[in-house]
Amino acid sequence: MRIWLFLAAALAAAITVAASAGHDWAGPLDLMRAIDGDRSLRSRLLVDWRIPRVLAAGFVGALLGLGGAIYQGVFRNPLAEPYLLGSAGGAALGATVALLVPLVAPQSLTLPMLAFAGAWGATVLVIAISRVAGAVDAAGMLLAGVAVAAILGALRSFLMLALSDETVSLQVVLSWVLGGVQTPSWPVLGLLALISFACLGLSLLLAKPLDVLGLGEIMAISFGMNVPRFVAFAVLAGSVVVAAAVAFGGLVAFVGLASPHIARWLIGPLHKPLLPAAALVGAIVVVLADAIARAALPPAEIPLGLVTAIAGGPFFVLLLARRLRT
Repeated sequence: MRIWLFLAAALAAAITVAASAGHDWAGPLDLMRAIDGDRSLRSRLLVDWRIPRVLAAGFVGALLGLGGAIYQGVFRNPLAEPYLLGSAGGAALGATVALLVPLVAPQSLTLPMLAFAGAWGATVLVIAISRVAGAVDAAGMLLAGVAVAAILGALRSFLMLALSDETVSLQVVLSWVLGGVQTPSWPVLGLLALISFACLGLSLLLAKPLDVLGLGEIMAISFGMNVPRFVAFAVLAGSVVVAAAVAFGGLVAFVGLASPHIARWLIGPLHKPLLPAAALVGAIVVVLADAIARAALPPAEIPLGLVTAIAGGPFFVLLLARRLRT
């Protein structure tokens, strides 16, 4: 219980700090007046711009933490993360098409839809390649994911070079690819919240099978689990979570890797408490990283993905060194 109170308090503190941070810093009284319904320009900017963005960053971080926890549980590998399986790359490719190709539907609709389609398509492709190659275990699927992610990254770069012109700025696509939470309207934020809680519910359905799978494939089979089928289903479920995060936040690196580790240190290895804890940790990390991205070099803004990469790179090196030692 103390850990959950600590995580909730840390998230509340992170949201308060992030809502205050920016080119024009706001104090606690400014935030209270804005929430209380004050109609001054400063309060309206906080309510209509800064607070929705902070909350959106929290939901994106929660989705990344969930996705990372699912993938690490499925592959029983603490270094597994969404970007290694092609799902994030597929979502990024779909979003790049939405940003660069003129379509009939509005971009606010096509971007999340194509991001979802790209993530699912990439994940299905990874599963198909691993089955055709006869490598239906987690390690084989991980290798197939690395290959698919590399191909999708190359395709995304080609589209960015080939389709950008004077009317479609390459900088817009680059800023999205480098990661960044855009300020949503309150209805869009409500949709993101609904998607996030639905993804949390979906992930909790996987909690007990992930614990069984963690005992090893032979033990899982002895419990009556169809391991290849469950791995494929769990990877597809993880791709849904990652697609939602990428659609609303771009490519934000290392959060899906670090958040489950931090949650595991705090809460333990069982997935029923681990999954929501990883979501809370991811939300805290991305909210604080987004605050740094907005406030570090005013009036310019640093891409969110660069902030998380700078912080996550050393974390990954420490994890790798620890794993090699053991």
